[in-house]
Amino acid sequence: MIPALVLTAGLATRLRPLSYVRAKAAMPVAGEALIRRILRRLRASGVRDAVLNLHHLPHTIAHEVGDGSDLGLRVRYSWEVPVLGSAGGPRQALPLLGDTTFLIVNGDTLADLDAAALVDAHRRGGALVTMAVVPQVEPEKYGSVLVEDGGAVTGFRGRGAVASSTRAPFHFVGVQVAEAEAFASVPPGAVAESLGEVYPGLMRRRPGAVRAFVTDAAFLDIGTPNDYLQSALHVAARDGGALHGARTRVDATAHVDRSVLWDDVTVGAGVSLQGCIVADGARVPDGTSWTGMMLRPAEPALAPGERRVGDLAVAAIANAQRAAPDAQNP
Repeated sequence: MIPALVLTAGLATRLRPLSYVRAKAAMPVAGEALIRRILRRLRASGVRDAVLNLHHLPHTIAHEVGDGSDLGLRVRYSWEVPVLGSAGGPRQALPLLGDTTFLIVNGDTLADLDAAALVDAHRRGGALVTMAVVPQVEPEKYGSVLVEDGGAVTGFRGRGAVASSTRAPFHFVGVQVAEAEAFASVPPGAVAESLGEVYPGLMRRRPGAVRAFVTDAAFLDIGTPNDYLQSALHVAARDGGALHGARTRVDATAHVDRSVLWDDVTVGAGVSLQGCIVADGARVPDGTSWTGMMLRPAEPALAPGERRVGDLAVAAIANAQRAAPDAQNP
């Protein structure tokens, strides 16, 4: 099986303030870090070698993964200073991946995808890139991929863009196969190069260079705090995973419902948590009640949209900062 590059360097701006505590890929999803769930699925598909690109809070990811040996993988790291983007990242990682074919997996999506079938389709199609896509059902939330009848990708549309084609658009689920040659035009160390900038050039120079692998795979997106909460609750209900992290203490008189507690959290007597996310090390005071909130230790400083309540920095999940898509997304 070919190696995989997992894109985990992004700043996770849409997940702030949670991403001030952990990198997105290190956030727990039903008792296990998102990156470990992604790597487990890759290992089940036959992947033996993986590269993770790192920039934002890299220690939180490395702590969860290490060298990958407990997952049956060899994991190495490609460091980025500054963050290089969804095309600059793969270009930077080529010395570790080799002049070969490799998977590229977004580090913010859990896709129930048969990676081996995607690789087979790529090899049969003869393209430089093959992107896994599903029919688009939320164009107001996600960008779209335009695909002609023969399977060639012809373009991309941003979120909310008005249809310019009679063909139904598709949604990229964050997994693709690429040849090293696809990134030859990206200068080493290039900053903010995105796939949406690089792939159109490939398609102009070589029609059919980018193809689509149409699938019905289910996927969970971890793009915003609400996406994260709903995904964690869904996986916990489906797989029986834990919603409380390591060394978390919840008083017997507290009521915790549909909430995710990270590591080293203390929930005091008489506390009520409804639909909340409580980050590492937070101490929820006795007798307090919270609904739809993110809570984290207030130090070192408050983020936009947060307010200080005692030793906690508090922000509403529904009012989380809206920002441009993270640099790792096409």
